[in-house]
Amino acid sequence: MPPTAYGVSFGKRFGVTLLAGVPGIAALVGYIYVTTPPTAVPAGLSLPLLAVLSGLNPLLLLGVACLLGAYTAPRVGLRSYLIDRLGTGEGVWEHLREEVGLAVGIGILGGILIVILDAVMMPFVGQDLPQSVIGATRPTVATVLAYAPVRFLYGGITEELMLRFGLMSVLAFVGWRVTGRRADGPGSGVMWTAIVISAVLFGVGHLPALAQSVALTPALIARTVLLNAIAGILFGWLYWQRSLETAMIAHASFHVPLLMLSLVQVVVL
Repeated sequence: MPPTAYGVSFGKRFGVTLLAGVPGIAALVGYIYVTTPPTAVPAGLSLPLLAVLSGLNPLLLLGVACLLGAYTAPRVGLRSYLIDRLGTGEGVWEHLREEVGLAVGIGILGGILIVILDAVMMPFVGQDLPQSVIGATRPTVATVLAYAPVRFLYGGITEELMLRFGLMSVLAFVGWRVTGRRADGPGSGVMWTAIVISAVLFGVGHLPALAQSVALTPALIARTVLLNAIAGILFGWLYWQRSLETAMIAHASFHVPLLMLSLVQVVVL
């Protein structure tokens, strides 16, 4: 596939994907701003500055991912309807509406599966949690709802740009080059390797956030990486077989059961 896939230049591919990921970072910054108590702000920083600074690293990662994805994704046949629209003028919804049902179904079922697996694994990690959460702030309905935009925008869109459009596309491109640059694009072996590696790294990427609230142990690390990797494989398959936007919808839908569970836990417990 030529560098200007679908008649869209590299700069436009980069720009449109970068802009798509910015609302997720804004949601993250906003969440930190509204939920961080003044006593938790480091000396010498104001709360607004702390919130803005918290978004710089994700913004940098997003920028790098969009640069890499804009170059590699078209070359290995990984599709984005948002990018296609810039070249063909066709609306995103014209292509996406036939895939929404599949994406939402896989996302919600994936979320339910993860909740069930988490419950099954709890006996193996439960002993690590009590001492880790001592002193932690108890969530409220307000904080759970305040985090919802982060789940749907940052998780559903920004993370997919980082992990699928950026990382998975690069892995598929490298695998394609290493295995001989087949004329019809990467084979299924290359694509599955890219899906699994990016999914595992997706799980690893959740460890820093977990470490802020609990003391990491081997069991907790294995649980976090495994559960998130399962989700990442589902999203990666959708990116490969359908489109980036289908994976985004599935990832956002994946958080619906998790959000409902969080609300139930806050209300009942």
